[in-house]
Amino acid sequence: MTDKDRLHIGHFTNFYHPIVNGVVHSVSLYREALTRAGHNIFVFAQQAPDYEDEDPFIFRYPTVKLPLQSDIQAIVPISSSIDRTLPSLKLNVIHTHHPFLLGQVAVSKADELEIPLVFTFHTRYRDYTHYFPLPQEIVQDFIKNAIDTWLGEFMEQCHHVIVPSASMLQVLEKGYGLTERVTAIPTGIELGPYNEADGKAVRKKMGWGDDIILISVGRLAAEKNMATLLEAAARVIETHPRLRVVLVGDGPDKEQLEELAGELGIAERVEFLGRLPFDRIPGLLKAADLFGFASVTETQGMVTMEALAAGLPVAAVEATGTRDVVTDGVDGILTENDPDALAQAIRTIVEDPDRAETFRAAAVKKAAEFDIDRLAVRMVDVYRQAIEDQRAGRKISLNKPKLINIDWKLFPKLSEN
Repeated sequence: MTDKDRLHIGHFTNFYHPIVNGVVHSVSLYREALTRAGHNIFVFAQQAPDYEDEDPFIFRYPTVKLPLQSDIQAIVPISSSIDRTLPSLKLNVIHTHHPFLLGQVAVSKADELEIPLVFTFHTRYRDYTHYFPLPQEIVQDFIKNAIDTWLGEFMEQCHHVIVPSASMLQVLEKGYGLTERVTAIPTGIELGPYNEADGKAVRKKMGWGDDIILISVGRLAAEKNMATLLEAAARVIETHPRLRVVLVGDGPDKEQLEELAGELGIAERVEFLGRLPFDRIPGLLKAADLFGFASVTETQGMVTMEALAAGLPVAAVEATGTRDVVTDGVDGILTENDPDALAQAIRTIVEDPDRAETFRAAAVKKAAEFDIDRLAVRMVDVYRQAIEDQRAGRKISLNKPKLINIDWKLFPKLSEN
């Protein structure tokens, strides 16, 4: 690659190593893939006390402990040392993974350096308003509309928006009128770890014996709909007592889900493994027999992609993200959001080994479409288009009216120094 073709790309993210979540995984995967392709990647993220970066070009913004949550660090999007260093990096494009905090810094720095701003819409933010301790209904509707309005105004400061699935393209078109300068590019996966994982060895280590392992990966929170998965599993266990449910992940609903498993009489058949590093996931998936998923709030089917890469047939609720990854009747079964329907899908896979084997072969074939190196090429195409649009003075333009009017002058810009 010549210097002319090599891009200098700045990724701004509120979360990075040692934090473990989907955004961190996405940023890390693309950093590695784009670096392999010959580009220079600079990551701007939160300070991580007692953690030493092994990779170069990681710049950290300070954090402070929140007064009421002593274990939570909040990023402070101000750093005079980064401000001094940034111009010398000769960035060609800034890519932000959040619209707030460092997302606001990204807007300011892209404007200051006269380079394009790309935004990945990782999260369906309006689906998380239940975390605000405010009444449901009128206040909740106001919060959702405020979020939609604010996100719309944020996107209009960008030169390109990336969404992780075709379903999210439809969401942005319907909700925001966004039809141009938006591209669907999944996070992608590294296929190597799944090809190399020894599922039999992991299965033996976990002591699963001849159990039928239904595994699921995800945050234990209301939006992931894990209760529906447990209710479906309980119905299947009535006739297939060898079924074991393995949940990988942690979250605020863990105790509630443990209680539910007890109420359903399946506590001994449900294993909560907690949050695990990504390098353990391939082996666990390869050791399982099928993947179950009930979330209805995904922007992409990241964990479902990983299940396919491990050759697992999938039984899942049909929803955004999941339907972009799983083809019903080809590599899995998609159902309505109902425990009985999901239970029947699980039974079908458990009771029909030939069909399950057909799903397995199709899953591995499908997973090849999500190879991160292939997707990194598409990401570079987006960056180059954004560079052209910035030079031509073109930005995102939405075709939907504001849901509410907010005087944003009342809110100080977080990026101001």
